[in-house]
Amino acid sequence: MADNPDLLFEIATPLGFRVRVTRTYWEIIVTIKHPVMAGREKDVQETLQNPDEIRVSRKDPNVYLFYKPERMGRWVCAITKPLNGDGFLITAYPTDAIKEGERIWHK
Repeated sequence: MADNPDLLFEIATPLGFRVRVTRTYWEIIVTIKHPVMAGREKDVQETLQNPDEIRVSRKDPNVYLFYKPERMGRWVCAITKPLNGDGFLITAYPTDAIKEGERIWHK
């Protein structure tokens, strides 16, 4: 991470690709997309590294939705897209429903 001071975290997923998140992009997520995720970087890392299930997006077969429960009836959802062996975080948010789409991985 020393080679990119803007890199907030890089985490391996059970699907065999790594997800990189920059500080700059995380700021966009927590200020524009989903402010409720501010300070929840560790929750997103845990969701990517140790999800309860992963689904393929119905809209884009190259997009994966990682889910991890945070409490009864609530999950953290981290949406990623692999690109050239690595992946990037599209967004992350808390949700009360797991989206439809083919489940490709589960605990």
